[in-house]
Order: sequence, then structure tokens, then C-alpha cells
Amino acid sequence: MPNIARKLLICAAVDGLVIQPLATKGQRSSPPVKVNYGDATVSTLPRDHTPDTSKPNSSFEAFGIVGLFTVSRLSYLITITGRQQVAQVRGFPIYVVTDVALTPCTGRNEAEAAVANTAAKLRRASTNKIDYESDSESESEAPSILGGDDADEPGAQSDRETSENRDVSEANGERSSIAEDVIKRRGSYGRFAQRWFSRKGWMMDQKRNMGLSSLSVDQASASPNKTKREDTDKELSDTVVKEKVDPPPAPTAGESLMPKLLRFAHIWLGTSRSFFFSYDIDITTSVAGQSAAAGPSTPSLHQVADPTFFWNKDLLKPFRGSGDESLLLPLMQGFVGQRTFVVDRNPRQVDSQEDSMEMDDMSPPPEPDPEVLPFERASVDLRPSEKKFVITVISRRSTRRAGLRYLRRGIDDNGYAANYVETEQILANSTWDHSSKIFSFVQVRGSIPLFFTQSPYSLKPIPVLQHSPEANYRAFKKHFEQMGKTYGSMQLVNLVEKHGVEAIIGNQYEKAVEKFNEEKAGGPQPLAFEWFDFHSACRGMKFENVSLLLDTLGRKIEETGSTVEREGQIERKQSGVLRTNCMDCLDRTNVCQSSFGKFVLDLQLKEEGFDMSVQPDQENSWFNTLWADNGDAISKQYASTAAMKGDYTRTRKRDYRGMVNDLGLSLTRFYNGMVNDYFSQAAIDFFLGNVSSLVFDEFEATMMSKDPGVSMPKMREQAIETSQKIAIEDDKEDFIGGWTLLSPHISGAVKSLPFEEVVLLLTDTALYLCRLDWKLDKVSSFERVDLTHVVSIKVGTYITSSISPAETDELKNIGIVVTYEPGKFDVKRTNTRSLTSIPEHSDQTPGKKDGLEGRAPAPAAVSGILNQGILSAITGKAQGPTPRKIALKALHSQTAVSDARGVKRMTENEQINVIATEIERLVFRSQPLPEESERKSIIEKGDIISLAEAKKSTGILEQWGHSIKKLVWA
Repeated sequence: MPNIARKLLICAAVDGLVIQPLATKGQRSSPPVKVNYGDATVSTLPRDHTPDTSKPNSSFEAFGIVGLFTVSRLSYLITITGRQQVAQVRGFPIYVVTDVALTPCTGRNEAEAAVANTAAKLRRASTNKIDYESDSESESEAPSILGGDDADEPGAQSDRETSENRDVSEANGERSSIAEDVIKRRGSYGRFAQRWFSRKGWMMDQKRNMGLSSLSVDQASASPNKTKREDTDKELSDTVVKEKVDPPPAPTAGESLMPKLLRFAHIWLGTSRSFFFSYDIDITTSVAGQSAAAGPSTPSLHQVADPTFFWNKDLLKPFRGSGDESLLLPLMQGFVGQRTFVVDRNPRQVDSQEDSMEMDDMSPPPEPDPEVLPFERASVDLRPSEKKFVITVISRRSTRRAGLRYLRRGIDDNGYAANYVETEQILANSTWDHSSKIFSFVQVRGSIPLFFTQSPYSLKPIPVLQHSPEANYRAFKKHFEQMGKTYGSMQLVNLVEKHGVEAIIGNQYEKAVEKFNEEKAGGPQPLAFEWFDFHSACRGMKFENVSLLLDTLGRKIEETGSTVEREGQIERKQSGVLRTNCMDCLDRTNVCQSSFGKFVLDLQLKEEGFDMSVQPDQENSWFNTLWADNGDAISKQYASTAAMKGDYTRTRKRDYRGMVNDLGLSLTRFYNGMVNDYFSQAAIDFFLGNVSSLVFDEFEATMMSKDPGVSMPKMREQAIETSQKIAIEDDKEDFIGGWTLLSPHISGAVKSLPFEEVVLLLTDTALYLCRLDWKLDKVSSFERVDLTHVVSIKVGTYITSSISPAETDELKNIGIVVTYEPGKFDVKRTNTRSLTSIPEHSDQTPGKKDGLEGRAPAPAAVSGILNQGILSAITGKAQGPTPRKIALKALHSQTAVSDARGVKRMTENEQINVIATEIERLVFRSQPLPEESERKSIIEKGDIISLAEAKKSTGILEQWGHSIKKLVWA
């Protein structure tokens, strides 16, 4: 396996940013790489090209490359500047990213200023930061895959405390005292010093008695650090704003949102501590899916990494062509946690004195502290019957349909479910001895695999099913066929309510499973479905009733088993997987998954000869804390808060304090869902490569972004096909073409916000305007215009709002207005979900067609007055029918989704001209003229609504409304 660069030097040269990989001991360093200013292209430099780092703050050290991104013409390099070791698997360390640096690649001045700022920040952090959190070993103590140690490797120290700074301080004659070593935890007594010689340690029990977990204490005591981080984020934002960059010819919304994007990237990729990596092993693949030993012929990490869990794959694209694989470091979002514990084959029996009143202590036993880990005993202290194990939990969040709570629900067209997480529980000997067994148990969680949405503007939103039953089942089938190929048999565990609002989606889920099993009858194993109403079974805070679910599924879990590896070979492979869901797949799901994990752990230890039911430690706080941390991490990444019901996961107890805490978490989720999540979702889609930087222009206009997982071209094709079947009832009409366009929601209007997407159908005799219910894939109404009644066509600029730059671009906002005089063959019908169908103007016999109902004809006398008009009724002079209009506006041909996928389409102007020309051709054919008459074009070129008119008609309330939205959401 090619060696991944563990340390990089970043500096600003004359013509670009230089990335110099630093050599590890015994290894030759890779050649430097340059990111050119301006176009941000990546090229390899000669190996002897050494950047000049003699000036102060002219360079900074990084631990890896996250990637490179470009918005408009502004490009930024993202590097890892802080890390912390959180686990060690097979002797190799796994790190969490704790900080990142975003360095501009626009010009030399900006790059030098950013590098100097980052270098100074890292120097201050390494000098002043007191580490209270890290308890991991230095990487220098962990073997490298090549048998050597890193040069100047800071290893497992939290965030950043480089050896360079330590060497500088010692060279200046500075020596730390014993007290400083204690406080900085340079000895094994660091944890003791932290807990007892700090105010936080003294206040721990008092805070816990008040119902606050130690996590709350940590947050309270870290408020000054939080302020510092906020100041850092503000400084980062101010730096971006102050950059002296020449504006592009047409400033885009992406550039105006750049400060917010950089703040989000800094928090999301860095300080959120939600991204993990390893230089030596593939953490994106489970034990069952990867080889145990990495030989010299093993492909690079970025080649073997599972793309489903490879989060910076798109950000690393610019570096793949450089020829240097040492910079391609895969990142995984999710959770990695590890604990050690000791079990005894023959545990000591303790005599009970509970029957003796004289010896009985009437005081209640002290409650265990879930945050304080039990004392880790060294292997030399173990009795012959005892054994030390290490348990590791790795949760991998999927990049498919990734995003935030209410903005990514259900499933997409490709069968990918929202909040899909693969969680692996690994049990191994504490030394990871090859001769000992390594156990791996995998389970997954994911949103109910149907199309549905929920409003973020409610604490208890009602799920709303979307699209047709056929579309839902197609996506459902894809999802489970993909899972079957990966995991084998599946046991589905549905935790939603059987009664109430959640039952709507739960019932449809159950019906889809039944249909799937009917189709697959006689084939592979059917989907096993268990509906466990968590809220009903655990009502009254009786979460221990989850054991009822284990009683039902215990045998199935035993049959599924777990993967066992020994001496690099798979001895047994897990034969299936548990797929658990609730509505969010967070709180209820985590409680049940931890119970499944504990059940399997007991089975695995029993196979090794250890009975957990007779162990002195029945609290298993090490296990509970590990799974509670896992639940909190997944919850923060999807809902921006810690998991609810976490008190039960940590202590296996539930009381009113946990309920109060959950109420606060619910309110926080409610706020984030309404305010913060919209921009964050757009940024996540952008960094994953699902959309292009145009997403920020779209966000500027609507303060929302579209779901790239839903194929709009496919939906539009289906809408045209459906509209054709419903609207065109005369088989003699030849279908010419269909288009999806925008139109005012009021028929006949030219400007009536909001605009809605409609379907325009054209036959050889008529024009059809179809309005759809896109959520249900149904035609809600349509109107038919006979081509013999068309009077004129106008094509030109069609600007409906002057608020955002995307809406004022005269080249992209093009429309067409068709003017016609209503006649008896023109019909308008509305879908009333009934069977009646009465045409408004027709001499045909009324029929029935899919519940589309027309307006009832008026009485003859009234009809005559209405047709002729009031003036004609008074004067007695006949007047023709009042002309009506159909206003249509072209959809943007280039969108954030299509641009990211490289789809090329006709421009807005080309599309409108094609439609206008085709309508005119068919109108001329329907309205023949005498041979001696000269035909004049009915197409008029001119502004439908000019930019000046749009600015005049945009009211101050509309401007204020958009400004308030932008202030809140952007």
C-alpha cells in the first residue's frame, strides 16, 4: 500500500500554494505539489524543489488534505490542522479531525496572508492550549505499516501540540515543572489531576446531583473556549470579507455567501469532530469486507475505500491527476469509539451480608458515574482466569442521500435511504493478536424507504407520502435489492407508532414489505418484518421493556451470528443484517441497537468461555457510555443535537431529568430545522459533489435547495407522459411534443406569484396546459386551446422578480405568451377526484375521464350576455370574445444538479424559440389562407416583463421579506 503523507508543509509561493509532504523515518519524501493561483489546477513539482520557509509564519504544518473546492472563481484548499487519536485497530491509530484550515488559492497576497494567519493561530494554540480531553497514546508508540515511526510526529496529542514547538521551548531553556506536567497530563496521573485538582472535578458530583451530566459540566466549564472558537470563526469570516480580490464581471450569489460557506466548512469538517481517518487501514469497510493484512501490492486507501462512506472523494478529485497518491486521504463521517474491559472465567464470589440487619448499611448505594471510566488494569495484573478485551464501535454514515433531518427523509429514485448508517461492533484481544479471534457484528439504520416528507415547522409533524404507489415501490425494491447483495438476509425492525401520525408511513412500509415478499415468493429469503411500537411498549419511562423485542428477535440474531476472523482469515461470516428504523432513526433506534449489540457481545464472550451474567460488574458502564457516545454523534450529524433518551442508554435508568433534557433537545432541533439547516444542506450537497456551485445562486433566490436525489428530468418525462394520457382524449390528434415550463398559478395572468411548474402539450390541432400535483404525480387540471383560435405569440424577456441576481439575468429569464380567442372547442377541466367530466365549451357529449370535471355551462340568456359582453348587450353591437393569454417561462437550463452531472441542454432562449416556431407552424396549418394572401408571422419579439418593469413592481414588502429571510437563513 502506498504510504500516505502523515505530515505536510503548506506555504505560499510566487505562482501557487506548495504542498510539501514530509518524509517519515526511513522513507523518501514524495515530490511537492503545487496548486496554481487562479484556476486552482494541481501539478507536481520536481523533487528538489524546496519551498522557502525561512520567513516567520511563511508556512504551517498539516496532517492531511481534505480537498479543494471552487465557487465561481474563488478556490480554497482544506487541510487538517488538528487531530486526536480515538482508537487503535490492528495496532494502527484512528484519528478524529478536530480542526481544519481553509487557504485561498486566488492570488499570492491572499494566500500568504491566510498561511501566516493559520501559522500564527497554530503557534498560539500549541503554546497556550491546555489539553483536558485526550487520553490516547502517542503515535510514535504505535507501529507503522512499514515498521518505521513518523519524523517529528505529534501523534495522539489532542488538536495540536507539535514537537516543533516543544523543541523550540526547550532550546530556549524553558523547562516545565512537575505541576505543569501534571496539569498538561504528561504522566499517567493526568486524569487524576484533571478530576481532582480542577474546579470541574470538585463540582462534578454536585452538578450530577442537580440532574446535569458531566457533559453539561464540560460544556459549562468550556464556555471561555467556546467564546474563543466563536472569535476564531468570526476572524475567519472577517478575513474572507477583507480579501482584496478583483470582482468577476458578474458577481454571483456564491461569492456573497462565501463567508458563511467557509464558517460552515470550518465547523462541519473540523470542530464538529465528526470526521475520522486512518493512514494505515481502511475504516470505511467492515471486517467482513476487507483483507486483514495489507501487503505491498495492496491498492491505495482511496482505491479500496467504500465510496458509500468516502466523504471527501469529490473534494480530492483535483489531486488524483497529480500522480501523487500520498495526498489522497479518505475521510469518513460517523463515529469511532473504543473501550477496554476485563472479564473473568471464574469470578470471585462475594459473601452477601444483606440478611444481617446488624451488618446492613441502610444508606443507598452510590450511583455509578457513566462518564468516569473504570480503572484500566494492566495485563500483568490480571489473574490467570481473567482476560482483557477491547471493544470498538465504528459507525459509517452514508454519502448517499446525506443531509439533515427534515430536508432528507425517506428514499430517493436510486433506492438510497436518508440517515443510512452502518454500525460495526468489533471485539478483539487487547493486543490484537493474530492468533486470537476478532469478532465483528454489523447492523444498519436508515429512514423508512418510501417517498415522504415532514414539515420542519412543527414539533410533531405529520408525515406526508409523496408520488405514486408504483414509484414508491420501485425505489423500495431497489433499496432492498442493493442491501441484499451487500448483507444477505435482512431482519427489519420498525419502531414507529402503530397509532397516531406515524402509523401513516408505518402501514405503507408494512404493505410494501408484503408486496415485496409476494413477488419474491420461492426465491431468496423474504424480508422479515417486526413492528415494535416503542412508545407504546415503553410508556411510563419503562425502557427496559426493550427486552420484549429481544425476546422476539433473539433466535434470529443468533442465527445471523457475527463475522469471525483469525490469523487473517475469515472463519465465519455474518449471514444477514438487522435494519432498524424509527422516524428519525436516532433516539429509539440507538436504544434498540445498543441492546442488540449487548446481546451479541454476550454471545461472543460466551463463545470465548466468559459468562457475562456472573461478572461482578453488571453495570457495564464502559459499554453503555460507548453506545451513548455513538448515538450522540449520529444525532448531532443529522439533527444538530445529542440523542434523546441518552440517559437510559448510559445508565439503563430513566427519570424525569432525562425527560426535561429531551424537551430541551426537541426545541433545539425545532430551531435548527427552521433556521440553520437550509443553507447547511446546500453546502453538504456541494461538498459531496451532488450539486455544483450554482446551488448558492439558487439558494440566494429561494433560500432553499432542491433534492439532488430526486431525478427531476425523469419526473418531468413521467409528468409529460401522464398528462398526455389524461388530456389528449382524441386518438386522431397527432402528438407533436411536450415541455415543462413555469406559469403563473392563476390561469390567464402574466404575473401572479408564485409561479408553478406546468406541462405544455402540443398536437397538430390543439395546445394543452396541464397543471399537476407533483407530490402525488397527478394531473390537477388542464385547459385545451384549439390552434385555430390562436391570435399571436410573444417571445422575450420575462423577469418576475428583481430580488436576486439569478432572477434578474435577462439572458436566462425568457418566456412566451400565447394569445387566443376562446371558442367552443376550448375546454378547461379540474380534477375533483370524482367521476364526472363536463366540458366548459364543447359540442361533444360529456364523458368520464379520471375525475376531471369541467365547469357547468351557464343558462343560455346569461351565457349570451357574458359572451358578448355588457357593452354589446347595451348597445346591441356584436363583440368578439375577449382574448385570453397563456404565459409560460422557461426553466433554467443549467442547474446545480445538472451542472454537477455534466448534462448539456438547450439554453432558455433556444428552448422558447423552438416552442414558438413549432406552435406558429401548426397554427398556420390550422388557419389556411387564400393562395393570393401573404402570410405574416404571428411571433412578436419584445419584453414580456422587462427588468425595469420588474423593479418597479417589486414592492418594498417583498424586498423586506427577502432581506429578513436572507438574514435568518443566509
